Amino acid sequence: MISATRSPARRRVLDTATRLFYAEGIRTVGVDRVIAEAGVAKATMYHHFPAKDELVCAYLTEQSDLQRTAAQGLRAGDAAPLDKVLTVFSVLGEMGCGPGFRGCAFLNAAAEYADADHPVRLVIAAHRRWFRDLLYELLTNARHPDAERTADMLVVLRDGLTVGSYLDDADAIRDLIYATVTRILGEDSR
Repeated sequence: MISATRSPARRRVLDTATRLFYAEGIRTVGVDRVIAEAGVAKATMYHHFPAKDELVCAYLTEQSDLQRTAAQGLRAGDAAPLDKVLTVFSVLGEMGCGPGFRGCAFLNAAAEYADADHPVRLVIAAHRRWFRDLLYELLTNARHPDAERTADMLVVLRDGLTVGSYLDDADAIRDLIYATVTRILGEDSR
């Protein structure tokens, strides 16, 4: 028997919602459209996701899990810790230049959910804490003299990078990444 969390119907709903939410925005995409495009019955949709907010939370949680999995590979690599920080931002730059890039799924969702205590915003906050902690860990491993503040600065840079890659010339933003990250890290920290 297939568990409810691994059922093909649930996967189709989540894949459809992911595609539509990212491309068009969460609030503009109704549940009926997700149901129709996923090819499931309404009862099936609500069996797996009793409310749209639960579907949105599942979408964002999955996006966070994908990034965490990628970070595990980065952590396990042999590169120097500061090179790992540069790799994080290089990957972000490449994503920003990719087809269909529409900014950060988490920032986009935050713009649609104003209440900081809403379950969707709590998923976003958890992801942002994880990302900041990843940067802090890499900086601490590199014995950076101000890992705490620098991690905060890099999170702000990441936010600007993802917005800039969507709104501005992505190739120009990508070209600025290395210079910006190394400047934030400080020339003497390399």
